[in-house]
Order: sequence, then structure tokens, then C-alpha cells
Amino acid sequence: MRQISKIYNLNDPGWGRGNNNGSEPPRRPKGDGPPDLDEVWRDFNSRLGSLFGRKQKRGGNGGGNGSGNGGMPQLPKGSPKLVGVLAVVAVGLWLASGFMIVQEGQVAVVTKFGKYTKTLPPGLQWRMPYPIENHQMVNISQLRTFEVGYRGTARNKVLPESLMLTTDENIVDLQFVVQYRLMSTGAPDYLFKTSQPDESVRQAAETAMREIVGKKPMDFVLYSGRTEVATEVQNLAQSILDRYQTGIQISTVAIQNVQPPEQVQAAFDDAVKAGQDRERQINEGNAYSNKILPETQGQVARMIQEAEGYSATVIGDAQGDTARFTSIESEFAKAPAITRERMYLSTMQEILEKSSKVMIDSQSSNNMLYLPLDKIMSQVAGSRTASSRSIDNPAAAIAATAQPSKPASTPATTRTPDTGGSSNSLMTSPYSR
Repeated sequence: MRQISKIYNLNDPGWGRGNNNGSEPPRRPKGDGPPDLDEVWRDFNSRLGSLFGRKQKRGGNGGGNGSGNGGMPQLPKGSPKLVGVLAVVAVGLWLASGFMIVQEGQVAVVTKFGKYTKTLPPGLQWRMPYPIENHQMVNISQLRTFEVGYRGTARNKVLPESLMLTTDENIVDLQFVVQYRLMSTGAPDYLFKTSQPDESVRQAAETAMREIVGKKPMDFVLYSGRTEVATEVQNLAQSILDRYQTGIQISTVAIQNVQPPEQVQAAFDDAVKAGQDRERQINEGNAYSNKILPETQGQVARMIQEAEGYSATVIGDAQGDTARFTSIESEFAKAPAITRERMYLSTMQEILEKSSKVMIDSQSSNNMLYLPLDKIMSQVAGSRTASSRSIDNPAAAIAATAQPSKPASTPATTRTPDTGGSSNSLMTSPYSR
């Protein structure tokens, strides 16, 4: 047991080779456990030596293969075929080291003695082995992103990047994000034309943003012009990168937040409210104007049409009167007396049709008599109706005639005034006044 502890003792400076007086450690009995490493190494050297035609030497220190070489195998002398085989194998392994696998979304940029020669697409590719040719893998499908004006969140601001001056001499706090990737043929330019291509993108984007914002007023940048500003910045930054030959394509420029500086935020809010009130009043005025103007235009059109209608009526009446007067004049020239009487009767008919009472003055000094023409006209209308019925139904008319008439409450009187020889007579009815 004590011998075993000496073998496996970790504090032993000889690591199981023996004690300080040079005695060897006890050997493990054969057939018990795995073989010793020294024995395995000696067996391997023996087999390798027999393979190359070298006889195994016995004896010596530890039973090694040869002396003074630490137990390493020695190649036999005078074997050129073996050297050729080894050279061919070495050349094959060297050529095989030129094979490589390019992953999807990547390209391999190959250089010969440090100079760019070609770009290999994804797949199993081969190039001349090192040191003749070398390659670098570049990911062209990766979407790279960086922030300007903040880091991580909008609250973590970087004021030297975010504060920008507008054309109306106001300051805005603007934060935006830029996303970009490499062009399909831009890997060589990305590696060799620019020393720091990613930093170039950052500087180009910030420069373009400051230039575009410096040409716009503050209200345009804050409200209505965010999309237009982002588009112009993307185009300008892309032109700068193309001029520098960076091989980078900007995908998106997105404005995350834009506002006035915190020191003037309250005053700016008041100005915004005043502007909103002004816009509201302008909209109300426009709505009222849109309501009143069509109504006024309709009234104007109606008045114009009425005036045109009145003008056409007056002109038509005048033309009709003129034509009637011309025809009467021609008839008057032919028969003056008859025409004069017809004109008188026609005029009196028009006058009496519109009046319900007529005042008749006799030539004598009698009082004026009033005739109730409305009742007379109703009686005349009733008599006309009866006559029409008698014409339509003769039997009913005969029966009505056979009935005795009722005596009138006030008999009608006939008075013949003294007219001084005139034959005019006046018949008064019970309704005369």
C-alpha cells in the first residue's frame, strides 16, 4: 500500500520516477490494467521502423530504437522514391488547403500577393493556396444599423449630434436611424477603398442631415416635412458614399424624434397652441365663406333671370301693343266711327269687369244711383245656369215653370226721370240702394 501511494503521490517531485537516492519506482505487474505509455510508444516506433525496412535494435537505454535520438524513428538511407512520395503528398495537401466553403449571404475577396484579383460567390470554391493567394470573407446580406443623436433609447441623448440649426435660425433636437448594407459588388471597395467605411457612413449621414435641415424652416421639419427630409438625406448621403467608393448601399433613413430643445419647450408649446388657434379660425372663416358664396351666387343668378324674364315680358308686351296699335290704326283709317265705338266698348268692358259697383250720372239733376253689380252678376249667373239646365233637361224646366212664384217682399219699381227729352230709362231692383 505504501508503494502504491508513492506512485500516485502528487507531491512527489520525481513524478513516480523514484526517490531522491535514484531508486526506480515499483513497476506494475504485466497483465494488470492498461499498458504503460512508454511501452506503447516503443511498440509504435518498432512497427514504424519495420515498415521502412529497418531492423529493430535491442538493448540500450530503455529498449529504445537507436541511441541518441530520443527514441524517434530514423529514415533509411538511399530511398528517393519515398522522398518523392512524401513530396507529392505534401504538394497535394498544400493544394487542398486552397479549398474553402463560402456561406450563403457572403462573398470571398481573393488577393494574390496582397493585390485584389477576384470575388468568389457562395458555395465550394478554390483559390491558390497560401502564400500565393489569400481570401477574406465579407457578409453582404447583413443589415447594419447605427443611431445618430442618441444611443439605445431616445432618452439617452447625444446633444452634439442631435442639435441642428434650421434656415429660420431655430434649433431643433433631431434623432434618426440609418440602416445600410453592402452592394453585391461592393465588397472589394468596402475592404480596400476606405480605411473606416462604417464611420464614413455615420459621418456622411450626419453631414447630409445637417445640410438638409439647414435649408428647411423649423415648422416644416417638426410637422409636415419629416418624410421629405428623410428622403433627401438618404439621397445626399448615398451620393457622398458613392463618390468615396465605399461599396455601401443605404437602405433606410428614419427620423425617430424631432422637437425643440428642452430649454424652450414651454414657450414653443404656447406658440404651437397660438398657431393652432389661428388655423382653426382660418378654417372656420373658409367654411363660412364656402357656405355664403354659393347662396349669394344663387341669389344673383335668380335675380338676373328674373330681370331677364321681366325684360322679355315688357319687350313682348310693348311689341304686342305696337302690333295691336298698328292694326287698329289701319282699321281706324278704313272705318273711324265703328272703330271708335268698338274701342269705347272694349275699354268699358275692361273697366267694368274689374269693378263691383258702377256710378251712373244722368243728364238731369237726379241723385246718383248705385247698382249692386255683384248681386246682379250672381243673378245673371244663376239664370244662365238654369237656362243651361233647361236645355239639358226640358222636363225639369217645364216643372219649374209650372210652380207658382213667391211674391217679392219689396216690389221692383220703375222710375222714368226727367231727362229733358231723352229716352233713357232706369230700372231699379230690390237690391238697389
